[in-house]
Amino acid sequence: MAAEVTELDPISVEGEPVEETLPDATSVEKETLQRLRPATSDAASLLRGIPGITLNGAGGLSSLPAIHGLANDRLHIEVDGMSLVAACPNHMNPPLSYVDPGHVDSLRVFAGITPVSVGGDSIGGTIIAETVEPEFAEPGMPEKVFGDVASFYRSNNRAFGTSAAAALATERFSIRYSGAWSEADNYTAAEDFKTAVATGRPGHTLPADEVGSTAYTTANHLLNVAWKTGDGVLKMSLASQNMSEQLFPNQRMDLLKNEQHRVAIDWQTGYGWGRLEARAYHEAVDHEMDFGPDKRLWYGALSQPPAAAEPGTPCSPPGFMTCAEGMPMMSEGTTYGAKLLGEFMRAGGDLLRLGAEYHRHRLDDYWPASGGGMWPGTFLNVNDGERDRKALFAEWESRAQSRWLILLGIRYEHVTTDTGEVTGYATANPAPGNQIPEALAFNSRNRQRSDDNVDITALARYTFTDEFDVEFGVARKVRSPNLYERYTWSSWAMAASMNNTAGDGNGYVGDIDLKAETALTFLVSFRWQAADRSWALTATPYYTRVENYIDAIALPGWTPGQFNTLRYANQSVRIFGVDLSANALLASNEWGEWRLGGVAGYTDGENRDSADDLWNIMPLNARITLNHRLGDWDNEIEWVIVNAKTHVSTVRNEVETPGYGLLNLRASHSWKRLRVDVGVENLLDKFYYLPTGGTYTGQGSTMSLSGIPWGTAVPGMGRSWYAGFSMSFE
Repeated sequence: MAAEVTELDPISVEGEPVEETLPDATSVEKETLQRLRPATSDAASLLRGIPGITLNGAGGLSSLPAIHGLANDRLHIEVDGMSLVAACPNHMNPPLSYVDPGHVDSLRVFAGITPVSVGGDSIGGTIIAETVEPEFAEPGMPEKVFGDVASFYRSNNRAFGTSAAAALATERFSIRYSGAWSEADNYTAAEDFKTAVATGRPGHTLPADEVGSTAYTTANHLLNVAWKTGDGVLKMSLASQNMSEQLFPNQRMDLLKNEQHRVAIDWQTGYGWGRLEARAYHEAVDHEMDFGPDKRLWYGALSQPPAAAEPGTPCSPPGFMTCAEGMPMMSEGTTYGAKLLGEFMRAGGDLLRLGAEYHRHRLDDYWPASGGGMWPGTFLNVNDGERDRKALFAEWESRAQSRWLILLGIRYEHVTTDTGEVTGYATANPAPGNQIPEALAFNSRNRQRSDDNVDITALARYTFTDEFDVEFGVARKVRSPNLYERYTWSSWAMAASMNNTAGDGNGYVGDIDLKAETALTFLVSFRWQAADRSWALTATPYYTRVENYIDAIALPGWTPGQFNTLRYANQSVRIFGVDLSANALLASNEWGEWRLGGVAGYTDGENRDSADDLWNIMPLNARITLNHRLGDWDNEIEWVIVNAKTHVSTVRNEVETPGYGLLNLRASHSWKRLRVDVGVENLLDKFYYLPTGGTYTGQGSTMSLSGIPWGTAVPGMGRSWYAGFSMSFE
């Protein structure tokens, strides 16, 4: 089985473990991480197999994990302790897109209920990704040099990548560099899924089975330095990403540059009374979007550049009805964060956690004019956007009685948002799409908003016997709107369609007066297991009700069966479902160890105000694996089953998808320093659509709201063979 419920790993300080015993965390097994790395370049996909987790499709490196149907900013996602924020009107750069799968050392998920000491400003759960922890030489031993190299190839989209790491460690000092690079072409579906093959670029067409705008190229670098300081460890990490291309099949734009630089300092130390942790970090993102090679570039009076025009030169003379070269969109974001956490051991085994957190985000989102109806100025989508969070929290954990574990916590956050004045491309008529009056109306408003948010969690586990325990909890969680939800202001179809984090092809307009989402979640988890741990079964039903949920409402002119412009609005919703996971040892003999595992999930989400179904809810699904281990061999057969998706969001004109089943095979062999992986995804070359992959907008005249056909979901990948190796040295 891919995952099991565990306690969080202990933190080692000078050889003495300081237990971090938070309950309700699910960890991805180390072997699962190793097995999946050659098959994906998307770090979020390493979470498949975790109960309650599904993936919303996006670019090949940027799928958005969802917990019980809640995704994107509704989840708290940390990378090496840093709470990162997507800086893009399409959220093409979510936090996990900044981590190469080969750099991920651990993944932990709090599904449903997140302890207040772990994170706030979220209602759906928490995902924590950690890269490799520093390694020191043993006392009295000489310094050591070690590292690894790895590479992979995948057949369907001709994906290829390499990575390398090197480290030096002494008794009190450690330094490690890791680098990774990968690229891929568009992938193909198992059969033809479209009739239109044109891309809007003269001479460039796509085969009917090719899923346009799914290629990517990226490089990631990570430097970790650590020192032992008395009874503690001081760590510093420097990381950068240079993503030169990531195309998106369910967005009207493509990522053509994403540069991220981040630095973090973390200090952890142990005392007789407990432990202390302090962290500070900074992130800077420079993000550019435009139309990639599968989407039409030239619009207006001409469909292609004049023969005399140099590439990048606008049509001459510039004017309202002349041609336009693309639609450049720039986002610049900076984030500063800090966290202080103290954990105090109390008499009887109780723990008290106290902490404070600060998070400062700044965003400029602007679109330079390129001709056509865009002259003469720059469209300010979010101008001088500000979002600040200040938090205090307290948490009590009791294990005083051997059969009970109790966790109670409260967290207060003060969230403020603001933005500067905006303008459209034009400040004088003619100007399409009501740019001028809407900008004036927006600028006349007081745009600063403040939210006082209170999170409360209560979780208890009672162990009846070594074979059976029950965990039940309730949580009140609050999330304030992000800058794009509150401050995108233009209902002009062209501009609104560029503001879309859902991947549904529609356009979106923000609302300054949006209130914070408040979720009340109840869950119960039943766990049965054999005394010798040869089998285990867990069932977790849950119910969530969200007031002021930020959904979408129709604007005048809404029409079924096509793309529309929608407005963000507060609504009331409810979500319920159940997660199941199981594993069993079938046999252990001279033929090896045989183990059967699986996870299954069902989620139902409804807007209580409109009686509409929620967007991008995964239908009933299951993942069943048969694992075989013999010596250094590790083999696996996986069967993925997904029911038909018939409950869809009407206001978004969400596309229904049929059910399907996929068969995947994986095998690996390990030597002392070498590991080789081979496998095939979608062995039977089954054609299917991604139920949470959004609407296909991967080719054609995507700048125009109705310039591309409506009604096609994004297909999944056809059969793909892969092979990879990793080799360590010291």
